[in-house]
Amino acid sequence: MKWFARKQPGDIWDEAIAGPLGDIEAAERIRAICQAATTSAEAVGSSGARADKREGERYERAARAAMEIAMKISDGLMRDDAVSRIVGLCMKANDAKTARILSRAIQASWIREAVQRDYPALSE
Repeated sequence: MKWFARKQPGDIWDEAIAGPLGDIEAAERIRAICQAATTSAEAVGSSGARADKREGERYERAARAAMEIAMKISDGLMRDDAVSRIVGLCMKANDAKTARILSRAIQASWIREAVQRDYPALSE
């Protein structure tokens, strides 16, 4: 019955972007993506290899979309903050390889130090 069929709400990272984003809007969008994908990342990180396929795909799409947006941010500090949020998302999913690569891209020393302090496994 179509009366009771509900359309699944879309994820924020799957929504089309109407026009070019400014740095502030891009940083806000990355923050929202990381918040929305936290449950998927935690599900992937806690279950390891037995992760739900859907949650794993959601996490990967969210991380990819956030990284694509972060590359377009022109302000260095805003980009570094956005990348540090993506690193946090990756660490919740136990994706240390991606998190390590992203943490090396952080230019501001104080943000890099904060990330290494929060996630000591990245400094190995």
